[in-house]
Amino acid sequence: MENSPGQSINLALSIRGQEALRAVGLEDDVIKCHCIRMRGRMIHHKNGNLKEIIYDSVKGNCIYSVNRRRLNMILLDAAEKYPEVQLSFNKKLIDADLEKGKMKLLDTKTGLLEDAEADLIIGADGAHSKIRGIMARRPLFNCTQTYIEDLYVEFNVPPGKNNKFAMSGNSLHIWPRDQFMIISLPNVDRTFTSNLFISSSILERMKSHFSYFATYFPDLLQIVGEEKLLDQITKQKAQPMISIKCKPYHVGKTALIIGDAAHAMVPFYAQGMNTGFEDVLLLDELMERYNSDFAKILPKFSELRCGDAHAICDLAMYNYKEMKYLVVKRTFLLRKLLDNILYRFMPNIWIPLYNSVQFTRMSFRDCLTNKEWQDKVRM
Repeated sequence: MENSPGQSINLALSIRGQEALRAVGLEDDVIKCHCIRMRGRMIHHKNGNLKEIIYDSVKGNCIYSVNRRRLNMILLDAAEKYPEVQLSFNKKLIDADLEKGKMKLLDTKTGLLEDAEADLIIGADGAHSKIRGIMARRPLFNCTQTYIEDLYVEFNVPPGKNNKFAMSGNSLHIWPRDQFMIISLPNVDRTFTSNLFISSSILERMKSHFSYFATYFPDLLQIVGEEKLLDQITKQKAQPMISIKCKPYHVGKTALIIGDAAHAMVPFYAQGMNTGFEDVLLLDELMERYNSDFAKILPKFSELRCGDAHAICDLAMYNYKEMKYLVVKRTFLLRKLLDNILYRFMPNIWIPLYNSVQFTRMSFRDCLTNKEWQDKVRM
């Protein structure tokens, strides 16, 4: 866990993540005390008009905004309560023999090397996973990574008058502008964590000619103030976004990768955390099914999860385009309207793509298959 206050795209919690938190008794506390309910997207048009697109007008499902660092602390505090769990910090993995369960660690405070052994090594070490890198040395391990053109820069929107939300506090706000966009998620302290998604070349022009903001985001400029917005945008370093697909996720019965280490994705379907939490839930379900026999569990995990994770990586890439410019297109809005009508009359047969991803545990591959036959019906 990082100690530095770096940039962080807020997290959106949905059913896959909720079920994982429920399994360890944390769902109620996280949602009631640390989340903001988001019932839909609030589209900010260039002319200042607003258009709300409700996520689920039939069953009333929603997603929840949660601060990444706060959620990390909740999970660490919960883990500390288990006597079998030992938390160690400032340890960096240098190398590992995954088949033998042996690791070489560097204590980053003392500079000393340490040896460690485990029956099972689980690499949940992020998009630039060291464990995945070690797996990549092995034959028959396939891995691809894709950086998208856009970078992201974080900034905050302060509370409005009387310490209330300056914008709708139960919406995910989007400013779609074709070549770039801004997304804002509400926080419990009445601020918004916002991210500008933009190419490096346009970002440099925007920093030099701040009239871009007056032209494309006049309402946001009025809320934050030119000086504060310029200060945040120019001081923050723009960060890249990566999508990773690999296969398999395991080595024998001794090593496994999960979360971003296995399937980092761009953040535009808000499924990175939820998919990672669902990984753990699936692993727990397989441990029950196979009585903790990891020789059976780990291959089955790869079999069930690789294709699903590749599917959500693809869907996240698609949603990147949808959020940036499709959400204002008439054809997109008509499709959403038709989806909602059919969903209202056939809720168990016609489940829109977004609903199946966010509000069910349907496999991501089945979500895609579902979308394909729906597209044919619409034609």
